[in-house]
Amino acid sequence: MWQYIKNLYHLAIAIWANVLFGFPGRKLTIIGVTGTDGKTTTVNLIYHILKEAGFSTSMISTTGAVIKGKKYPLGFHVTTPSSFDLQRYIVKSQDINKEKSFLVLEVTSHSIDQNRIFGIPFYITVLTNVTNEHLDYHKTFENYLRTKLKLLERSKIRIVNKDDDSYEEIKKLLDQHSGLTYAYSLDKNADFTFDKEAISTDLIGDFNKSNLMAAYSVCRALGITKEVIKNAIKNFELPEGRLEVVCDGKFSIVVDFAHTPNAFEQLLSSIEPNIKGKLIHVFGCAGERDKEKRPEMGKISAKYADIIVLTSEDPRSEDPNEIIKEIMQGIDKKKEVYKIPDRLDAIRMAIRIAKRGDLVLITGKGHEKSMNLGDGEVPWSDRKEILKILKTV
Repeated sequence: MWQYIKNLYHLAIAIWANVLFGFPGRKLTIIGVTGTDGKTTTVNLIYHILKEAGFSTSMISTTGAVIKGKKYPLGFHVTTPSSFDLQRYIVKSQDINKEKSFLVLEVTSHSIDQNRIFGIPFYITVLTNVTNEHLDYHKTFENYLRTKLKLLERSKIRIVNKDDDSYEEIKKLLDQHSGLTYAYSLDKNADFTFDKEAISTDLIGDFNKSNLMAAYSVCRALGITKEVIKNAIKNFELPEGRLEVVCDGKFSIVVDFAHTPNAFEQLLSSIEPNIKGKLIHVFGCAGERDKEKRPEMGKISAKYADIIVLTSEDPRSEDPNEIIKEIMQGIDKKKEVYKIPDRLDAIRMAIRIAKRGDLVLITGKGHEKSMNLGDGEVPWSDRKEILKILKTV
């Protein structure tokens, strides 16, 4: 009940913001990207392709806003900004010198439920996937799924992932007559598939190729030619904190934002076969968030990693040691595990034990520049701390 009242308040704010700024979204072609995983990479891919095609394009995603080439930080742990900030960015995205301007917007389930995106006329929306996440907020998977689908229902063209385990349920809830589908695998008989379109990419993992297909489908629906899209894909670089190689020497160190069971499964299964030595995985789970996923993430990490280093990842008001205990419930007792709540010490430990050919994978923070240890945000960057440690090794 309290959340419902808060959402009505957010709706009133969104209406006010739209009126104050003159419903600026009507002067843009707006693309919405939602899903549990892959949103940020898909947003960046769409943005990159449209820029390469010569269009005036802006984007707002977890890694920040890029408005007509200028970068704006969104603040700590922000993906979809508040209604007023969102409308300000939309105004800035307009380009009077171009016949058509695009805005690619990463949309979270929280922002949909809280009406922050009210008044934005989405032309195309794409759903990357839906897996168990944010159940601390939505309570049930069905509520979470239905919230995601609200975004698709308000757009002219909707695109969904036929590879997603939730596809059959999505099909029941969403009228697919006006929609398109994409898939990585050819046998899914989707409108767009990786093999059918004969796409070449250096991106690692089927999950990234799935993200690529999401972006490809959107751009084809916008009328961009196959040749332009394929050429743009060739020089695309993953956004900050997504499979980011910080060190590639005697051993390698990679930082990634993966923080859900599905992201763990997709990421670890993709990189593990290519490692010559051992996979050393450093991770934790956020406090005051889905507790149910903690043992599952431990189980998936143990399935692929040779050595696990459990640590803090925004514990907030929770005791990091208790979070680690809950992750341990999914890990085989025979697995080599180090429990080091201090994230800096944990990373230092992982680097210290790494040998030639090993890969140290540090997940959960990715691009983020802060960490919440219970008393608000403090400056933190996995990448910066890794580079400091390497100078002393």
